[in-house]
Amino acid sequence: MAEGIQGRIRRRRVFSERKDILNMYNDAELVKRYRLDRAGILLVTDFVRDAITPPTGRNRAIPAELKVITTLRYLATGKMQLCNGDDIGITQQAASKMITQTLDALVTPPAAFISRFVKFPRMQDEIRQRKAEFREIANFPEVVGAIDGTHIRIVAPREYEAEYINRKNYHSINVQVVFDARYRILDVVAKWPGSVHDSRMWNECGLKEGFENGTIPRNCHLIGDSGYPSQPWLLTPYLQPRTEIQEAYNRAHKRTRCVVERGIGQLKRRFHVLHGEVRVSPAKTSQIVMVCAALHNLCKERNLDLPDEPDIGQQQLEDRPEEPNHIQPFVPDGVQGGILYRDHFATLHFQ
Repeated sequence: MAEGIQGRIRRRRVFSERKDILNMYNDAELVKRYRLDRAGILLVTDFVRDAITPPTGRNRAIPAELKVITTLRYLATGKMQLCNGDDIGITQQAASKMITQTLDALVTPPAAFISRFVKFPRMQDEIRQRKAEFREIANFPEVVGAIDGTHIRIVAPREYEAEYINRKNYHSINVQVVFDARYRILDVVAKWPGSVHDSRMWNECGLKEGFENGTIPRNCHLIGDSGYPSQPWLLTPYLQPRTEIQEAYNRAHKRTRCVVERGIGQLKRRFHVLHGEVRVSPAKTSQIVMVCAALHNLCKERNLDLPDEPDIGQQQLEDRPEEPNHIQPFVPDGVQGGILYRDHFATLHFQ
């Protein structure tokens, strides 16, 4: 009888020691490990505190700050959740749940985290500033953003697997991103399978609709490569320049457009999870991209340094030959008007 009772006695749970990260490291060390300083980590936590704080403190419930720190560590390093658990003193299962819960909270509209840090300028003062910053690069006028697509490698998804194979024959999410001249992200779309061409993403995005319906003021332009259709608000290069004006336009266009290539490089250097193969579903990968974009802008806002790694310099980007675009862009109705507008723009500003 006594043996039976003793056999039913519950074993006492043994908890791993949790590290007090915010007091263990100074700001420089926090930025190196988590890409944000102490104030930045607390700021992000405040956006989602209500959504991720446990209702009780029973069983050593994990506080909101530690959940955010765990998520930041994963985004910054791209390490598997088990490594994050070892770093911070929690189990693999707990780390996985925390990352999922925190990403969900950060992209959910009530938190307003994405919209707070990723937004396209609409006010005239903001637009004038963006134009002036771009003009400093190569004297290319009236530009507020540079647009391009970048592929984020993913593990083969269970559904619609073939749609995610891109033209380089690996599975990916194709991400459309717009940078300003200071490498801040103005707009990001992270929902398309890798097989989708950049021009289709553009033609079905909300930003293009804003240009068309006038919610984005006139005389604002994006600058993009030849994979995009030429439109009155999207300036692309001449594939075969025939005049000195067109050649001058192309030279300035190329130097100015380097911003988006270098901006994508900065984003992936800051958050290594975007470098390798993301081993989660496409939907969760989209969440990761959106959160990384907002965090990148928060780092810019707080003047936090990039990781100390090699970067592609401006001159190197300018010296690279144009990569041929073997897939012709989708040509919408009225594209001829965009080509005529580009001719007018080039003649007006590059004569």
